[in-house]
Amino acid sequence: MPTAEVQDGINIEYEITGEGEPLLFIMGLGGQLVDWPDEFVELFVEAGYQVIRFDNRDIGLSTQTDWTPPSHRRAVWAAIRQKPLKDAGYTLDDMADDAAGLLAHLKLDSAHVVGMSMGGMIAQALTIRHPLRVRSLCSVMSNTGDRTNGGFTWSLVRQFANRPTPTKETAVDGSIKMFEAISGPQFDSETYRVRAQESVDRSFTPMGIGRQTAAISASKDRTDQLGQVTCPTLVIHGMVDPLVKPSGGTATAAAVPGSRLLLFPDMGHDLPESRWEEMRDAIVANTHRT
Repeated sequence: MPTAEVQDGINIEYEITGEGEPLLFIMGLGGQLVDWPDEFVELFVEAGYQVIRFDNRDIGLSTQTDWTPPSHRRAVWAAIRQKPLKDAGYTLDDMADDAAGLLAHLKLDSAHVVGMSMGGMIAQALTIRHPLRVRSLCSVMSNTGDRTNGGFTWSLVRQFANRPTPTKETAVDGSIKMFEAISGPQFDSETYRVRAQESVDRSFTPMGIGRQTAAISASKDRTDQLGQVTCPTLVIHGMVDPLVKPSGGTATAAAVPGSRLLLFPDMGHDLPESRWEEMRDAIVANTHRT
């Protein structure tokens, strides 16, 4: 796969599928570009888009930074106390600049942008910091950075705080256990196992998840700045999402003038296959609003 140097010392691995208007997919916490299901991507390729996927810094085959992140337990309790971490090596703004740098490397003035979970936060920051780079924005299962909305449910606190550091041998089973806890009723563990194993075989970077978690915690509330966003915006969220509660989606939609909100009653913190075509149609309709 090709690599782009997007900032000093930061190289981003990416993949391009299809032809047409560029559509930048930004993955969430710990997710690699291969975690976007190929079949989901193909729906957009068939609709006439050029889909750009990439590994965020510290994940997959992109640059691994070398600072030591706070412990997972400390990061979880910081989120519970609604106190930002102070010692992160970078923030979501830096990751948004990575995405802007990738578009510049590809000689694209702008693209439609879809971000999932942490990727939605990065997509929001990209739109705020580089508004001319974003033709339309879709924020999926994300929040505004305001710590009073879109947090995780108390049922996940103990499980996440006590989650052991994965090894390459335990990573797949641990990932399945986590997604069983955060996904909606349509989650299929055996289908997910295949994808999780592919990700671990491609790259295993557990420290990267800690660094990205710290970047989320250290980032500022984007609510006021989202009020200045003028590109067509779609917000998608699951009504049974326990990791980023639905209030994160409703707050995002309320913050962006003229945005549209799409809620799925059977969606948790996952992408249920039965909703893929509806998501595709809604995202395509949002791109047509430009």
